[in-house]
Amino acid sequence: MGLQMRDRCVKCRRLNTKLFLKGERCFTNKCALEKRKWSPRISERRMSQYARQLREKQKLRLKYGIMETQFRHYYEKAEKTGGVTGEELLRILERRLDNVVWRLGWASSRRQARQLISHGHFTINGRKVKTPSYLVREGDVIEVKDKSKKMDLIKQNVQSSSRQVSPEWLDTDNESLKAIVRRLPEKDELDKEIDTSLIVEYYSRR
Repeated sequence: MGLQMRDRCVKCRRLNTKLFLKGERCFTNKCALEKRKWSPRISERRMSQYARQLREKQKLRLKYGIMETQFRHYYEKAEKTGGVTGEELLRILERRLDNVVWRLGWASSRRQARQLISHGHFTINGRKVKTPSYLVREGDVIEVKDKSKKMDLIKQNVQSSSRQVSPEWLDTDNESLKAIVRRLPEKDELDKEIDTSLIVEYYSRR
């Protein structure tokens, strides 16, 4: 395993959660967390409330591969929606194009999805989009470009048996490599492993 790959495993073990940074390996029993059943060096009892808040924020930020400044921007955007801030934050993150491409199974990880998007392999409503942070909306049609449909990498990702099924808020046609955003994700479709109340507490104290 290369140094970069080991570093990604260390992040997962340190936060004691799967960040899905290594693509297909994260869905198998080869995952470092599955093999080692690692537990945090610092027990929950000994952690301060601030440490818990910071850890939860880092878990979510690293899981979606977002820099600190952009993550803060998303939080402020979620705050202004008028809904439940934590839920709205997760909903915004789910709408990112790199996350959607990964959810569809067209990329093995969010990291790989960002690379594919940056290289111009996808269109939204017929227009090429090269911005991984693009936020999809209800009714958007996402498609792999015709020339890119022949790429072995995308074909392998679609055919992989260890990938999760795309969520119900996305209509997927893997034959034509096209998908439609039926609606935005509902509360029960958002990440249940993240305690967003701790993230709200973290930003409220600053």
